[in-house]
Amino acid sequence: MNETPPEKNDHSTAPADEPKLNTPSPDPIAPPVTAERRSGNGLALLALLVGAVGIAVGGWSAWQWQQVRDGSNTQQTEIAQAIDEARRLAGDQGQRSERLERRVEALPTADQMAEQQRLLMTLQGNQQSLAQGLSQVMGESREAWRLAEAEHLVRLGMLRLSALQDINSATALLQAADDIIRVQDDPLAFAARGELIKALEALRSLPKPDRNGLYLQLAALRAQVDDLQAMAPEFVVDERSRAVAMDGTTRPWWDWQRWRDTLAQYVRLDLHADQDIRPQLAGQTLSQVRLTLSLAMEQAQWGALNARQDVYEGAVKQAREVLEQYFDARNASVQSLQQRLGQLSGQIVEVETPDLRPALTRLEAYVRQRGRDDAGVDKPNGADMPDADAPGEDSEQPAEQPAENGA
Repeated sequence: MNETPPEKNDHSTAPADEPKLNTPSPDPIAPPVTAERRSGNGLALLALLVGAVGIAVGGWSAWQWQQVRDGSNTQQTEIAQAIDEARRLAGDQGQRSERLERRVEALPTADQMAEQQRLLMTLQGNQQSLAQGLSQVMGESREAWRLAEAEHLVRLGMLRLSALQDINSATALLQAADDIIRVQDDPLAFAARGELIKALEALRSLPKPDRNGLYLQLAALRAQVDDLQAMAPEFVVDERSRAVAMDGTTRPWWDWQRWRDTLAQYVRLDLHADQDIRPQLAGQTLSQVRLTLSLAMEQAQWGALNARQDVYEGAVKQAREVLEQYFDARNASVQSLQQRLGQLSGQIVEVETPDLRPALTRLEAYVRQRGRDDAGVDKPNGADMPDADAPGEDSEQPAEQPAENGA
């Protein structure tokens, strides 16, 4: 390489210790101050920019580092939670596995299952046999209960007929018993059902007195007793006295016939007064008579309900006598009450009822025979059935019925 030697300056070659001459020299050329200042300001601004950028980069780096650290902490927390959850799930899974293992261990084996299946089939067979036997027993017991019910209905009908002469109730009860026997469809029940039908026809042929109606009618008449009033006595002027009163002015005052007719209006002589004397009712006496009449009609009500013909007729007769003796027959209320009592006095409240004991006896014999047949006792049919034509208990029972009704 060719190096050019630096040019030598005249000033540099001058000796250092050469004194300077105080000669005026021309003013040196001043450097451009504006350019230097601008160059310094640019450098300062550049340095400031570089510093600001450095600070910004440092802050951004610090912020990034903080974000990374926070994210790392969050991830560590989530990882720890996930680990805990995994551990918990693993524990639960272990517990479930243990429970499943215990259940599997508790399950019966194949031999045990076969044995249980065999026992179940045996139990089902026993249940079917028991159900069949129970159904058969219940069927027989049901028939026995129905026959016992029919017997009870006949007894109840006898009681209603003998105690109250309730023909309608007795007919309904015997009809129900006949329906039960008809459903049995048993030839052995022919005789018992024949007696029941005979008793039913006898009951249907009886008159059916309206005892309840009589009771209510007498109750309505009793309510009218309190309205009966005793009429005050009054003097009845005959036609002759009325004619004398009208002709009194036509005869002279000294005529004795005129004086006799005048006195006859105030004084009367009756030779048979004891035959037509009626006590005057007032106050307490009238209340007592009303009570007597009410009690007589109440007794008639009792006789009507209890089918006592003698009591009913006697009470109605007594009521009519009290009404006729103590009250004026010309009063409209008295006449109406007297007429109604006369109509009710001829009513029938008691009838002669048939004897139901033969029907009950035949039914009892049939029930006994049916029970022996169901129990398996071999006896000829009808061995215990009483003969309809043979004299025995049935022939003697009708004679006892009137005594029972009279009781």
